[in-house]
Amino acid sequence: MGIKVAKFGGSSVADAIQIGKTKKIIEADPDRKYIVVSAPGKRFDGDTKITDLLYLCKTHREHNLPYEQLFQVVCDRYKVTEVNLEVEVNIRKYLDEIRENLEKGTTADYVASRGEYLNAILIAAYLGYDFVDAAGLIQFDAKGRLLPEETDRALKEELKKHERAVIPGFYGSSPDGSVKTFSRGGSDITGALVARAAEADVYENWTDVSGVLVADPRIVEGAKPISTISYKELRELSYMGASVLHEDAIYPARAADIPVNIRNTNRPQDEGTLITAEAGPLEDGQIITGIAGRKNFTVIALYKNMLSDERGFVRRIAGILEDFDISLEHLPTGIDTVSVVISEDSIDGRLDEIVEEFRQQLKPDTIDVIEHMALIATVGYGMSSRPGVSAALFSALAEEGVNIRMIDQGSSEMNIIVGVENDDLERSIKAIYRAFIK
Repeated sequence: MGIKVAKFGGSSVADAIQIGKTKKIIEADPDRKYIVVSAPGKRFDGDTKITDLLYLCKTHREHNLPYEQLFQVVCDRYKVTEVNLEVEVNIRKYLDEIRENLEKGTTADYVASRGEYLNAILIAAYLGYDFVDAAGLIQFDAKGRLLPEETDRALKEELKKHERAVIPGFYGSSPDGSVKTFSRGGSDITGALVARAAEADVYENWTDVSGVLVADPRIVEGAKPISTISYKELRELSYMGASVLHEDAIYPARAADIPVNIRNTNRPQDEGTLITAEAGPLEDGQIITGIAGRKNFTVIALYKNMLSDERGFVRRIAGILEDFDISLEHLPTGIDTVSVVISEDSIDGRLDEIVEEFRQQLKPDTIDVIEHMALIATVGYGMSSRPGVSAALFSALAEEGVNIRMIDQGSSEMNIIVGVENDDLERSIKAIYRAFIK
C-alpha cells in the first residue's frame, strides 16, 4: 500500500456527471487518499468557468454595477450539483456568506478562490472524505511569494490527521490570514505540494487529455502520446509551447522525486504520460520524445572579425538586453558570429533602439536582423546516442522546401532547435514528425 495524490482539473469536476467519473476513478484504487480539486470548468463550448464568473462578480461590484444575475448563475450551478450528487452540505449557507463578503468589499483573491472551496466541500461529502481547507496550510509571505518549507511542514502536520481528504487547489493564505491565490494553473501547484507533503508514490494529474503528445494535435492529426518523459524534456517542450502541464507547476513533486502521471478523466483506461526524474526507455525504433514550436521571434545576427579573441562580448550583449528588460532566449554562436534570439513581444517597438545600442557598444562589422521567425525544438534523450539525427531532421525540412534560418543544439544533445519563417511552422513540425515517428 502506497499513497497517491490525485488532482482533478476544472473539466474533470465541471458538473455532477464529471464528478461521478472522478469518484469511480478514486474508488478504483484505494491508494488515492488525497484529492485536490479545481473549480468547475466549462461543461460545453460556450460555457463559462466558475472562476471567471466570480471574477466578473467582483469587478461589477467594484464598479457599482449589478452583479446579482452573475452570482445567481454561480449559485444555481452549485445548487444543481448538490442535488444531483445527492449530498446535503447546505451549500446555500456558504453561498450566502460569499455574497455578504462581496458586499463588504472583500479581496479578488478571496472571491476567485471560492470556486475551488465550494467544489471541495461538495466532493468531500460525495466521496465520504474529510474536507481540508488550503487556507493556513498553503502559506505565502507578505509579498505574495509561496513559502515552500513552511507550507510543507503545515501540510505534513495536517495530513497526518486525515486518512483521506479533499483539498481545494489554487489558493492558500497570507500572514494576516487573508486568502491568497496562485496565478492561473495554481491547482497543479497545490497538488504537487500535497504530493510532496504526503510523500506520495505518484502524483496523478487528471485532465481532459490522455497525457502529453509527441506534437500539437492541432498541427499533427492523430499525434502519438508520450508514455514516459523526463522533467528536463518536459521543460524543453513546455518552453516551446507544449501546454498540457507546465513544468514549473509540478516543481514541488520534482524536488521530492515524485513521478507525475497525467491522465484523462474521460478515458481512465489510458495510461497517460508518466513524468520522471530520468528519461525512461523509448519505444522500439523511437529516437525523439517530442516536437514543439513557437512563433514570433527576432534574430539579431552580429558578425565581427576575430570575435573569438574578444573578451566580454557576450556579457555586453546580456547587459544591453537587461537595460531594455528583455530576456535572451537563445544565443547560437560561431567563430566570428553571435545570433541574439529574442521574443518579438518583449521588443515592444524598440527594435531600432536595440540594434543601435548593439552597434554603439559592440561595434560589429555587420548586423543582420531577421524578424517573424518561428523556433521548433525536437527533443529527446535518445537523440544523443543515435548518429544521423541532425541529417534526418534537416533532410525532412529540405524535402518539404523549408528554409532553415538558424540552428542551435543544446550542450546536452537532448534537443535541436531550428529557426524557420513563421509561415513554415506547421508544415515543418509535420515534416519532422513524419521523419521520426513511425
